[in-house]
Amino acid sequence: MEIIELILDEEQAAAGVFAISVVEHPAIESDFIALSEQQEVKFAEVNQEKKILMGAALIPNKMIYRRDGEREYNVYFSKETIEKTSQLFFKNGKQGESTLEHEMGVKGLTVVESWIVADEQKDKSRAYNMNVPIGTWMVSVKVDNDEIWDDYVKTGKIKGFSIEGYFSDATRLAKQKEEDLASQVKAIVKSDKRRKSKLKELVDMINKFSY
Repeated sequence: MEIIELILDEEQAAAGVFAISVVEHPAIESDFIALSEQQEVKFAEVNQEKKILMGAALIPNKMIYRRDGEREYNVYFSKETIEKTSQLFFKNGKQGESTLEHEMGVKGLTVVESWIVADEQKDKSRAYNMNVPIGTWMVSVKVDNDEIWDDYVKTGKIKGFSIEGYFSDATRLAKQKEEDLASQVKAIVKSDKRRKSKLKELVDMINKFSY
């Protein structure tokens, strides 16, 4: 099966993650946990809960299955791309953008904490038995939406995060840039040839009318 590395094309204004979706089947196969006021991995009464979901948004080198029509392939993100993506997410002010199952925009979900896992033993995620690899983008989302919390989180209808964003095929982008550069070089060469041709015409004209 084809494997594609996804990267940020920083020349594109829309590049990066524009929303985080809460879903039943996370593409990265990592469930989030719901934190109560006592920070236990269980639910308490609504009026005592912090209503915070913690989980992985992106895991480095994790193969994510995709299908476009009959074409099947896997995509993945490097540690470097994930770190840049997490930073760009906040620079673009997208921490309040969320969807439900990638279909419906929802209000009241806000990313209130974000970090890149840097230590296999001491990372905060380890305290909640989330054994994600170094380079993982972790987020905590505050849920100020009773419908989402009661009807989806507490019932287990949603189990993790999934990103929505614009990324580029690393190989295809590199090839495109090579082709663009080649085209620019050809244009410069053609322009230079035209200038030399024009200069020769002027010299010939001068020679023709000189005594």
